[in-house]
Amino acid sequence: MKNIHDTLQKELATTNVAVVIPCYKVKKHILGVLAAIKTQVKRIYCIDDACPDGSGKFITRHVKDKRVKVLYNKKNLGAGGAAKTGYRAALEDGMDIIVKVDGDGQMDPALIPQFIQPILLGHADFTKGNRFYNLEDVKEMPKMRLIGNAGLSFLTKLSSGYWHLFDPTNGYTAIHAGALAALPLKNLSNGFSLESDLLFRLNTIGAVVQDVPMKANYGDEESNMNIGRAFFHFFGLNLKNFFKRIFYNYFLRDFNLASLQLLMGALLLLFGLIYGGIKWTNSIQSGITVTSGMVMIAALPIILGVQLLLAFLAYDTQGRQDHPYFLRSGQIKTKLF
Repeated sequence: MKNIHDTLQKELATTNVAVVIPCYKVKKHILGVLAAIKTQVKRIYCIDDACPDGSGKFITRHVKDKRVKVLYNKKNLGAGGAAKTGYRAALEDGMDIIVKVDGDGQMDPALIPQFIQPILLGHADFTKGNRFYNLEDVKEMPKMRLIGNAGLSFLTKLSSGYWHLFDPTNGYTAIHAGALAALPLKNLSNGFSLESDLLFRLNTIGAVVQDVPMKANYGDEESNMNIGRAFFHFFGLNLKNFFKRIFYNYFLRDFNLASLQLLMGALLLLFGLIYGGIKWTNSIQSGITVTSGMVMIAALPIILGVQLLLAFLAYDTQGRQDHPYFLRSGQIKTKLF
């Protein structure tokens, strides 16, 4: 254990770790967040997303840390758009691992080593926080957030294919630069759904993603998210990404037994429902009872279709990549491997 710890410390000393912080109405908390970021981080990107409170100039006036670089978006792009500005700057500056935290004080910068360790060890391309890991911490979470995150987690599991993950909207993340560079940043969501969209994109390159247990601090921060609008946005995005992922993974890039199970299952279920619906409607209108044979013609395809779709779902939930993308693609900058 001591040898692993010593090796990690040596690797960390030669690894360019950057932190990206979207800044929008965070003047009350941002100085505390910046002060808590330890020396293992080489560069800190603060993105003023056309903040009406002038977060960028506020940081420039009060922070003397030379690692801090303030970037400005000419117009408000949203939380995702601000993060993407920081991501691009980090890639241009040759950073190896990019961590993203929010500027509202909910995310403890002391956890940064826990987020980058799986990447340094070659266990993951991308790590993200999970506030649901400890049941005692869950009790402190506002009820609306608890219910909302549970629903969004299921939607994101469907759309991303990462069935083992939870808390998909958690913005505390770390990513290897090799995996990030392989993603179409311009196509990623500019809003609060960046993390969900990012998971979908990571799945398309076969990236390994890992949860990191964490505790969120809920204080007097103000949320800029409209819950109702966010729900419909997340639902639409995840639904679109689900169909795109299925097409990419099971029909465009590969065609296997699971592809046949999905195709045949959907067709049989659709046939059974349509045929049964037509016969049921005709029976009501004519008053003539349908025969047992007709019932079986409708019921059997439905039963078989559901079974085939369940078999496909079982395959999909087990479809996890074991080796990180940055290792498979040869984008290794550290000596640990």
